[in-house]
Amino acid sequence: MGFVAACLLALPGRAHAADADTAQGMSREQAQQVLAVMNDPAKRAEFTNTLSAIASRLPSAPAAAPGTVTDTLQVEPDTLGSDLVQDMETLRGRLIVQAQHFVALFGDLVFVAHWTHTIFADPQSRMILFDAMGRATLILLLALAAEHGFSLLLRKPLLKVTERAVATERRLNLPDATAAPAAAPPAGASTQDTDDAQAQQGDMQAQHATLRLLARVPYSLMHLLIKLLPVGLFFALGTCFAYLLTTTHQAMLVTLTLTNAYVVARVVYLLLETLFVPHSPAIRLCSASDQTAFMVTHWLNFLVAAPSVVVCLSTLGGVFDMPARGTEAIIRSVVLIEHVLVAIFTWRVRMHVAVALQPPARLRTQPFWMFLGRLVYLWWVPAMFFNFALWLIWATHIQGGYAWIIRTVILTTAVVILSRVLSVLIFNLQNRLFHVSPLMEARYPGLQARVNYYYPASRKILSFLMFFASATLFLQALGLPAIHFLFHGRLGPKIIGAMLSVLVAYTVAIIIWEAANAALQGQIAHFENSSQTGRASRLRTVLPIIKTVLLALIIIIVAVTTLSQIGINVAPLLTGAGIMGAAIAFGAQSLVKDFITGFFMLVENAIQVGDWVTAGGVSGTVEHLSIRTLRLRSVNGDLHIIPFSEVSSIANTSRDYNLVVVDFMIDLSQDTKQLCAILHEELEIMRKTPRYGHLIMSEFAFLGIEQADGNGARFLGSVRTTPGSKWTVYREYYARLAVRMNHEGIKFPVPSFLNFLDNGPGQDGLKVTATVPPATGPHADSPA
Repeated sequence: MGFVAACLLALPGRAHAADADTAQGMSREQAQQVLAVMNDPAKRAEFTNTLSAIASRLPSAPAAAPGTVTDTLQVEPDTLGSDLVQDMETLRGRLIVQAQHFVALFGDLVFVAHWTHTIFADPQSRMILFDAMGRATLILLLALAAEHGFSLLLRKPLLKVTERAVATERRLNLPDATAAPAAAPPAGASTQDTDDAQAQQGDMQAQHATLRLLARVPYSLMHLLIKLLPVGLFFALGTCFAYLLTTTHQAMLVTLTLTNAYVVARVVYLLLETLFVPHSPAIRLCSASDQTAFMVTHWLNFLVAAPSVVVCLSTLGGVFDMPARGTEAIIRSVVLIEHVLVAIFTWRVRMHVAVALQPPARLRTQPFWMFLGRLVYLWWVPAMFFNFALWLIWATHIQGGYAWIIRTVILTTAVVILSRVLSVLIFNLQNRLFHVSPLMEARYPGLQARVNYYYPASRKILSFLMFFASATLFLQALGLPAIHFLFHGRLGPKIIGAMLSVLVAYTVAIIIWEAANAALQGQIAHFENSSQTGRASRLRTVLPIIKTVLLALIIIIVAVTTLSQIGINVAPLLTGAGIMGAAIAFGAQSLVKDFITGFFMLVENAIQVGDWVTAGGVSGTVEHLSIRTLRLRSVNGDLHIIPFSEVSSIANTSRDYNLVVVDFMIDLSQDTKQLCAILHEELEIMRKTPRYGHLIMSEFAFLGIEQADGNGARFLGSVRTTPGSKWTVYREYYARLAVRMNHEGIKFPVPSFLNFLDNGPGQDGLKVTATVPPATGPHADSPA
């Protein structure tokens, strides 16, 4: 506090206000200390901040008398308003201090002019200055001439390196030039398949570009080393001549300082030139055109000059006893000029960078990427702001600001490069995992199509994970504890655990689903290959139901897992679902009966699609089966939808075999053996025809006379046919029998009133005609 008091006494207002005794109480050491503080910008800023802190803690002026107007806002103490006002006052004080520092940055240039006039006014100082600068200039010219000559000698090695790089480039580009162009997607290919193919092709191109870039690195390093050799010669000659050809300490220091500054600038230029290499595109590490490369390297000559000047001034100021305030003022001005040059360079390359930052062509049709593509044309605005902010942070002595920015830029650049390399590697690994070998495809047909179905989703998940990891590292590079938050905080581990759990749940669900589908399809193929068509048909009929039930179970389990991981209590949901299920079961008993009966009907293979069945009093062809209903198409074309709960029994005509039952009445005087012979002969004739021979499975079987009375004798017989063909055989067989029986004179009984009519006067007997019972079935109304 004694030092602060001395500084307060040194202020002009305080000095005039203090009395003589108090002023005489300041010692000489305190006065020199105050003077050193005023001459040192850093200490002056610290002293100003101390005064601001003291002023903020001092009591305010006494309240004005009633009726007077005050300019300050009166607020209650220890309230939100008072805290806000105090923070605003503190911020205003800091802004005023920073503004004063900014103005003082250029005020010290007047002191530099005064110091220069003092140096040139003193003959001895002037002679020392001229001697040092003259000898340093001569030495640098000699070293530059030697560097230039050595560079001319190294042209051939540089050309050889470039030729080898060109040969390697041609060898790497040869597969692309000679390979057949990528096959166009088939006409019926979906948009998803086209996008998948484009994504895989883009990954292959990115991988090839990365390999080509890695192949350029050795040649770029050799090119850099050859370019550094003349710089090394310059450094050696400059250092040696500084000790041999100088006579004063000042001349030696000036020569060494200028040599080191030139070497630093030259090395920085060559390092940056390695990225562009305007004269050798084959070893260029940056994908830029020749025009852009020439422009960038031209501007690098100016951009690397300012750091070398700063190095010179920081050393030469001490050599010639220039006060620190003057040296810092010159350095600030030079660095400001450097930032102005960077701003001009940013303006010159704004369009080149904007074009390079455009999204891929396949994404430019989407609204978000269209907006982003237009937004990148304004990248130079934050770049210029960031550029001048760097100078302002450095010039106003913000603690650690410049170092933080440099560290952030380096780390973020490393994060971008690392994320790009990892994305290429991971996407390449994904393409390898999703590529099914021809042997595997032959063993499991359709496997490649099933794998490609999950390719877009997996790519999006990988992209999200890569973005999440890159964003975490980017935030960590900015100085935010993102990694500690994710792995050691209270909320971060829960987020990571939830993401991993959901990802594992979905992965396991997909594996189970695909494994079940593959097992079912394999079982169907096994049944078909082993001639078990019935079991294959039964499994194919039940397959949709099994898939539906399995998919429902997987969705429920994954949904419950996801909800539980994101923090939702699933116990009430499960309880409510159970109660609702019980209520639905009690309220929809017929629906449950439909499902249960339908499931067992399908499992027992009672019916199949295409069978002719009779169910629920309706006969027709089965067109569709579900777990709840049966759809039958009857003979007249009507579609009958029958719930399984109404099906008590099913008559399936399309299984094993059918029987054509021959049933008609004959006269009691008719010879049964003759009739059997006729039926047998007509059936044998039909079996010899190509159209009906394969439909008849047995000979005619006479079953006997079932009854005999006054109405005649009932004749019974049967013929076995293939499944579903009994009506075709029935109609043709009875048509042939009608003609044959009429020709053979087979007698049939006639009702008594018809006998009276037919046996009237003049009638010798009856005219026998064969009557065919009406046919029923799916082909009853079709032509014979």
